[in-house]
Amino acid sequence: MTEKMRDPRTKYRSRGFPRDDGSQPGLTAETTPRPDHGEYSYRGAGRLTGRRALITGGDSGIGRAVAVAYAREGADVAINYLPEEAADAEETGQLIEAEGRDAVLLPADIRDEQASAAVVQHAAQQLGGLDLLVLNAAYQRRRADDAAFSTAEFDRVMRTNLYAPFWMVREALPILPPGASVIVTTSIQASSPSPALLDYAMTKAALVAFVQALAEQQGPAGIRVNGVAPGPVWTPLIPATGWPEKLPEFGQDTPLGRAGQPAELAGAYVYLASEDASYVSGAILAVTGGRHL
Repeated sequence: MTEKMRDPRTKYRSRGFPRDDGSQPGLTAETTPRPDHGEYSYRGAGRLTGRRALITGGDSGIGRAVAVAYAREGADVAINYLPEEAADAEETGQLIEAEGRDAVLLPADIRDEQASAAVVQHAAQQLGGLDLLVLNAAYQRRRADDAAFSTAEFDRVMRTNLYAPFWMVREALPILPPGASVIVTTSIQASSPSPALLDYAMTKAALVAFVQALAEQQGPAGIRVNGVAPGPVWTPLIPATGWPEKLPEFGQDTPLGRAGQPAELAGAYVYLASEDASYVSGAILAVTGGRHL
């Protein structure tokens, strides 16, 4: 079936989003309008048949969109998420299983070193191995001027966004076979940082270096490492960030004039995981609505 060509400016919501007080916990059910994860649009083509994937932050947003796409491409999928996100995770698990694939749900706070290692171990045990590691979980909050936020909050961002990916890669590398792929969610914030996301942007810049160094290190072992850099994408993380006045303009400053949807990211993660990208490593693939990295 030929897919109809769409104007990318109007394919999704082309205006801003409702104001929000920033207090919601980052759950899909409380995000209005509801993000599109590709539940009704993504069509698989068997590009990942037989693969075994672990996705952190796989309960909602970009992580859910990747989980749905991977399952429809033939992969079994384990997702990690915070225990308080169980409702979203169970819904994602149902979407994976609806494709006839195995879904493994692994609640854990990966800010803890042992918990991070255990997630990798349990994913590999329950899936019978591991071929794809998608390091997507992240935390951000709007920050006051002059870096006037607590060390505890700074530590939360660093442990979620930087420490956990390091710990999980360290645990996974001995079991990843040649041909395996590590994919890291970076951000346009790595190269165009917002002052209100000072610490978050720091971590995303560091992850770019992590991807590039790890790709060079692991190339001789046949393991590819790449990143996807989203621009403004409408996920539960956004209204939970704490910037109600920004939401009506969220994503309006892109060349395409709107924010992206998680479904529009999924293809990038599928490509980097697939054999189509067998000669791609150390790359940062921008999905930004036209904004430059």
